[in-house]
Amino acid sequence: MKAFVVEKYGRDGPRAADVPEPTVGRRDVLVRVSAASINPLDKMTRNGEFKQLIKRKPPFVLGHDMAGVVTEAGADVRDFNVGDEVYARPRDLRIGTFAEYIAIDQDDVAPKPNSLTLEEAAAVPLVALAAWQILVDRAHLQPDQKVLVHAGAGGLGSTVIQLAKHLGAVVATTSDTATADLVRNLGADVVVDYTKQDFSHALSGYDLVIDSLGSQNLEKSLTVLKPGGLAIGVAGPPDAGFARQLGAPAILGVVMTLLSRKIRKRAKELGVRYEFFFMQASGSQLRELGALYDAGMLRPVIDRTFPFEQTTEAMAYLEQGRTKAGKVVVTMESLPDVGSSAD
Repeated sequence: MKAFVVEKYGRDGPRAADVPEPTVGRRDVLVRVSAASINPLDKMTRNGEFKQLIKRKPPFVLGHDMAGVVTEAGADVRDFNVGDEVYARPRDLRIGTFAEYIAIDQDDVAPKPNSLTLEEAAAVPLVALAAWQILVDRAHLQPDQKVLVHAGAGGLGSTVIQLAKHLGAVVATTSDTATADLVRNLGADVVVDYTKQDFSHALSGYDLVIDSLGSQNLEKSLTVLKPGGLAIGVAGPPDAGFARQLGAPAILGVVMTLLSRKIRKRAKELGVRYEFFFMQASGSQLRELGALYDAGMLRPVIDRTFPFEQTTEAMAYLEQGRTKAGKVVVTMESLPDVGSSAD
């Protein structure tokens, strides 16, 4: 089958290749991929940023998000049948959605929301799971709490805005002038145009900040929190909790602690907290989120689609910062014998 493969860690690729079709285990569903989306995590994985924690041996197929059609179900699979339309973010050691087929553990898969096309559904799993796990599982967000999410027009930011509003929060976000109306339409109560204003001067008293930019932006984010508030970084630096989440050796937990020492020290000085976040696969949470999409509470935002054979170009488009809003999706429509991504 055709796939896009990381042959060695670094900044090049992934490269198109012919690889064997996946082996289907007893708990797996084999899915013919209709569409997949590009995430910053794909770049980080290709570059080897987590290679000490998540042991993948190149060559491996890249890609963390997909929607498609079940073509085979393992002997122990009960909830999915051939022909079902599904979406998923496969677990970390079983990624590989930039391919014609992928075998996924049934626990990581959910029925595609009826209201979304396969192309739209492919843009959802990673960012929706991240938003849910940050707001519900990690921060235990309550109505009327104040949330700042940076880069509100991005894939994660646009999803966090919508989910936080659904949960009853007051939501602020940063954007440029061109996307200010979009983030307001998604539900942002306060929009700071970062081309004109410093958010750290404009905002204060927030319960939660979600930062996907890192570095100085993360440090400034600590200053807008109220005492006891929480800053969650999705771009790093990682902390010991990340190592524990992945079941890494204790020594790597020590390394993670050292990497995040500066930001944690600054947070302590300000009387606030910092935690690193790395999402986990969950088909059950995707089912709950799917109901929110079908109810009209959430909607995907897609910047541009590319044909599957241009997956490398799609990654470059994202890396070069050319996206204006939302996700970049690659679609299998142009491949022979692959069904349309439309419902």
